[in-house]
Amino acid sequence: MAGIAVLRPLARVPVRHIARTYATSIPAKAHHRVVIVGGGTAGVTVAAQLQRNAQFETKDIAILDPAQTHHYQPGWTLVGSGLRSLEDMHRPMSDVIPEGVKHYPLRVSTFDPENNAVKTSDGVDVSYDYLVVAPGLETNFAGVSGLEQALQDPASQVSSIYSEKTVEQVWKNVQSFKKGPAIFTQPAGIIKCAGAPQKIMWMALSQWKRDGVRDNIDISFATGAPVMFAVPKYSQALEDLRKERNVEGLFQHNLVKVDPKKKVATFKKLTDGANGALVEKEFGFLHVVPPQKPWDWIAKSPIADAAGWVDVDKSTTQHTKYKNIFSLGDASSLPNSKTAAAITSQTPVLIDNLLAVMKGAEPKAVYDGYASCPLLTGHNELMLCEFKYGGVPKETFANILGGQESPSRLFYHLKKDFFPFVYWNSFINGTWYGPSGFFRPNTTPSQS
Repeated sequence: MAGIAVLRPLARVPVRHIARTYATSIPAKAHHRVVIVGGGTAGVTVAAQLQRNAQFETKDIAILDPAQTHHYQPGWTLVGSGLRSLEDMHRPMSDVIPEGVKHYPLRVSTFDPENNAVKTSDGVDVSYDYLVVAPGLETNFAGVSGLEQALQDPASQVSSIYSEKTVEQVWKNVQSFKKGPAIFTQPAGIIKCAGAPQKIMWMALSQWKRDGVRDNIDISFATGAPVMFAVPKYSQALEDLRKERNVEGLFQHNLVKVDPKKKVATFKKLTDGANGALVEKEFGFLHVVPPQKPWDWIAKSPIADAAGWVDVDKSTTQHTKYKNIFSLGDASSLPNSKTAAAITSQTPVLIDNLLAVMKGAEPKAVYDGYASCPLLTGHNELMLCEFKYGGVPKETFANILGGQESPSRLFYHLKKDFFPFVYWNSFINGTWYGPSGFFRPNTTPSQS
């Protein structure tokens, strides 16, 4: 996600422990120049970069999020693989809210963009001059029949890295499983980090090989997608890897039901459309990625598009109707891969365009769709997939190390060691810009 040069300042990045403003007394009505909905990666990063920007003179920002804990979700794959502790992957929300930013622990219920207001289920209205919407998306475990019950039973051998409540069970199940059919699923439709469903598969395969039981386990990758990955270059490399490592590919198979007692997973074949046949597969080990969707309170609001995402221009991140509203990250309609890496490129564009609008100018900063998927393919190896809109590769290291479709140990340690450190010490503090490292990128295309 960043060039070799950015590794050098690692030792100089300070660890910040600063008191944040926590709204212990919340008025019935409040007003702020900028209101940010969501205290996840996108929301906190926007607040941090905006607060640091000298052009933002009236530093009056509020974040609305009921959560008490902030999670580094890309690290959950490492936890499920036994590479890192879950304790490394979360912090109290009060520790990550930028200095001088007010945090309201409120749950948003709807938006009133005509009156520049956000309404909450707590009965508090918060008005704004400018609004940034970044609450992420909903992981819908209830969208698969029987899944919630299966995840609550440690003996079911069903687990998922997509929740802090279930991720530790993944590693326990990997360690205890020695023989039989193992199925890893990926749902149809949009999900966050589309490479994660197979990251955990490759890591489990690698662990079973280390344990000497790989030959006793039949591995299947059941995905609602027609191919291994959405970007053709990396998809072909992963398809070659799948065949080489003897992993069954069940393409356009969407998980609809789990029966933990019978150890049966039921899939709908999407090749047949709405009337697709149901296929039952027995399992001894099952890793499930739940279907994902926009939050209902976003989807049913005036700021959503027909699919339920916040309706923004794909280049500027500005709302298509309400010009004082912006969105980024998983909740936005930006047609790219929903990853933390994407936020590193989206945030400077949003900040520059927001500041332009504040001055009465047109937004000129452009987001090119950059996203990255550091795709673990086993112990000590990782395929660093980087791309922009249209599935076009945009690789940071290609000129130095060659094509990034070849797994590398260097990339593995970026994911395992470097990125978590940078996240807590720079990313959410507003000083990490992904492919540009610690150097803020130029967001306005050069005129040729």
